[in-house]
Amino acid sequence: MKKGDHLFLVDGSGYIFRAYHALPPLTRKSDGLPVGAVAGFCNMLYKLIEDTKDEFEPTHLAVIFDASSKTFRNDIYPEYKANRAEPPEDLRPQFALVRDATRAFGVPSIEMLGFEADDLIATYARLAAEAGARVTIVSSDKDLMQLVNDRVDMLDTMKLKTIARDQVIEKFGVPPKKVVDVQALAGDSTDNVPGVPGIGIKTAAQLIEEYGDLETLLSRAGEIKQQKRRENLIEFAEQARISRKLVELDNNVPVDVDLDTMAVRDPDPETLIGFCKDMEFSTLTRRVGERFNIDVDAIPATGAHPPQAEAARDAGGKPEKQVAARGARGGVPGAMPKGVDADFAQASYTAVVTRADLETWIEKARAQGYVAIDTETDSLNPMQARLVGVSMALVPGEACYVPLQHGAGDGLDFADAGAQQQIPLKDALKALKPLLEDPSILKIGQNLKFDMLVFRQHGIALTALDDTMLMSYALDAGVHGHGMDELSDLFLGHKPIPFSEVAGKGKAQITFDRVPVDKAVAYAAEDADVTLRLWHILKPRLVAERRMTVYETLERPLVPVIVEMERAGVKVDKAVLARLSSDFAQKMARFEDEIYVLAGERFNIASPKQLGEILFDKQGIPGGRKTKTGAWSTDADMLEALAAQGHELPRAVLDWRGLAKLKSTYTDALPEFIDKDTGRIHTSYSLAATSTGRLASTEPNLQNIPVRTEDGRKIRTAFVAEKGNLLISADYSQIELRLLAHIADIEALKKAFADGLDIHAMTASEMFSVPLKDMDPGIRRRAKAINFGIIYGISAFGLANQLGISRQEAGDYIARYFERFPGIRAYMDDTKDFAHKNGYVETIFGRRIHLPQINSKNPAEKSFMERAAINAPIQGSAADIIRRAMIRMPGALAKAKLSARMLLQVHDELIFETPEKEAEKTCEAVAKIMSGAAAPALELSVPLDVDARAAKNWDEAH
Repeated sequence: MKKGDHLFLVDGSGYIFRAYHALPPLTRKSDGLPVGAVAGFCNMLYKLIEDTKDEFEPTHLAVIFDASSKTFRNDIYPEYKANRAEPPEDLRPQFALVRDATRAFGVPSIEMLGFEADDLIATYARLAAEAGARVTIVSSDKDLMQLVNDRVDMLDTMKLKTIARDQVIEKFGVPPKKVVDVQALAGDSTDNVPGVPGIGIKTAAQLIEEYGDLETLLSRAGEIKQQKRRENLIEFAEQARISRKLVELDNNVPVDVDLDTMAVRDPDPETLIGFCKDMEFSTLTRRVGERFNIDVDAIPATGAHPPQAEAARDAGGKPEKQVAARGARGGVPGAMPKGVDADFAQASYTAVVTRADLETWIEKARAQGYVAIDTETDSLNPMQARLVGVSMALVPGEACYVPLQHGAGDGLDFADAGAQQQIPLKDALKALKPLLEDPSILKIGQNLKFDMLVFRQHGIALTALDDTMLMSYALDAGVHGHGMDELSDLFLGHKPIPFSEVAGKGKAQITFDRVPVDKAVAYAAEDADVTLRLWHILKPRLVAERRMTVYETLERPLVPVIVEMERAGVKVDKAVLARLSSDFAQKMARFEDEIYVLAGERFNIASPKQLGEILFDKQGIPGGRKTKTGAWSTDADMLEALAAQGHELPRAVLDWRGLAKLKSTYTDALPEFIDKDTGRIHTSYSLAATSTGRLASTEPNLQNIPVRTEDGRKIRTAFVAEKGNLLISADYSQIELRLLAHIADIEALKKAFADGLDIHAMTASEMFSVPLKDMDPGIRRRAKAINFGIIYGISAFGLANQLGISRQEAGDYIARYFERFPGIRAYMDDTKDFAHKNGYVETIFGRRIHLPQINSKNPAEKSFMERAAINAPIQGSAADIIRRAMIRMPGALAKAKLSARMLLQVHDELIFETPEKEAEKTCEAVAKIMSGAAAPALELSVPLDVDARAAKNWDEAH
């Protein structure tokens, strides 16, 4: 580059987002691939090239992109850009395509890890100016205005406006060289630059003009007359200095692309036309053809971005046909890429044991825009597991395994000593971290929550994910399981290598770190390969079957939220549990004595067989029934029925069983789950375990702690906050009844909720013609039982048992309920009809819950499925609402500058831990987010009420 040249530097990231937001959503007609941002970008770049060549005469041109979310600024201030939302899901796959588009235009596409595009622009602008060239930065980004000088200006192509020194002064009130000082004071909420509280752009400009620069102002802050401003400048001086480091662009980036390579040249017409045809941009294809006087019909599409395949399924849930051998790029799936045999027998799996080989795989992943990834560990507990290895797949049939800690330090004698060569864990993670944290590279996995937790233990926050388990769940909840082995068998006709084949069984089973590397490669790499193949099949189905919204709004964004909840865990007071265990043991002993007296002899109370013989053979209690094995049934339902008839022994046994379960399942067992490193319990949430969208909790299960009895509620007193903190319980009030009122359109119920009435008292008043004032508690209790029972399709028999009344009376209550609220009966009948015709029902947010046995010839099974059909839209909608609230919660709390952590989700309740001084504000913020969780997707006809309370332990908060 020489004096007199003119360099155009395009802010590529700004162009992408401008293109994305300027145009309505656009998808490729052949397969539904999102291409709106690509189309907008291409049109903007084409227009820039054509419109500026005469007026500005650029001699050099390059497009500069952001390479990753983390830069050196995060080392200065970890919260930098922490408030930035993830890119929209339909934009992510377009990042790589935009880079391809840039190259198709014959323009250099430049990016560098660790630096923002703005830093690269600053560096190239300096180098060009020093060579005597003029520089035009194609952007309107205010952060770039600090670069404007006598050789550097900016061009806002949307407004066709040049931004020079005068325009910067108009924007900031100071000349370009002082912009960083103003920004340091004012801060920037978008990038989470803190600045100084209470100082905006206008005030900052006045202060900098008066004192000259930031450092002089801070050193003389005591002279400021306004008290609050003076105090803030003194108190937050260091914060202002940090802010200046964040906003000042680095113009000394060690760039490796020479300015001379940016010389303007015409694109290769065939390459550009081929790309445009590939994207199905017919108008731009024609314009380029006319520009270069070329017959576009004679030029084929490049084939670099082949169409997505549709994986149709028959009614039985089986693959209708094998997917064609085609592929996709840029994070968008097709089916199997061309040239790759879909047969697993032809698969090529390798061990990656050198840093150079690992870097090669990483670079291939970057170039492609997506990678399937899986971890191998020595434990199923991600909080304790050691990372043994990582597998990756880029193309079906080609995958690798990176062994990291096989046989580490235990002197194992592997048959192939050479296979023991491994990359040091620290080095491998250092190489993988930028890839895993790069939001422009899609990471594909099966149950990625586990892998994300493992990586988080090593300081890696995996971003930009696709989870095949959750795709399957969004598509086929209720049809089949969503584990990798089952999906592989179902969709690929392939049974993956079982864990027992490489690690053994039973007592002889070894952990994965003791598996020889050669065996580990076949097992681990296959997992990544299978996952990638499943993604190529399931992702297109989300578009074709209109399940993409459910996946993108309710499934995928919940994963990182759950990861942080599981990492946070909850503190449990072992002393409280020990005391409760002792209390329960004493109570059980008293019940045992009572039971022996009532039975007339001692026996094993825990033995159903012995209990049945006492009740029905020796005491001759009528109404017993036998199981298929010929033994008397003594399950909870039977004992409840007998107790309702006034028999004391069954009631005493039920009380004893309840205490025994509390003791064995909770007070004795929970201490075993306390993590030795954190001192907290970290339950694991299953995201695809129920058909309705409800989360399940395991290891331990914290969602089924009994709360209907006083002893059960005592368990929650052991869940406590750390010193100086409080627990917040935020619970939806009667959410399923509210949703029933909305879905079934029951005016009386909707009005009662809108008026804030006691819904059970109102129901009792409507049913029994009793005034609300001085409502009899017994009548209200009956109405409450019916209200909740109706949601679950309760029968007269079930209601009779629950209320201790005759079946005839219970049947009369249910009949009267339907007479008073006929819309509920209509909802139930309509829902059953829909389910019988379609085999599924849907929530108000479009989640599909399949009911494969709804047309069963077995009357009992059919009846059960009909009750499930009635309940599923209500329970599933409630589950979707709390998922939406959970997804929004971290960002909302951060925006409100509250430091609360979400710890647990229990049905309709969320548990948080917060500093005591923030408790009141946090309760308000949490309740606001939860009550508005349905919007803007849906405007409910009933309000969602949330009770949020803070206390030292869970029980008190609840």
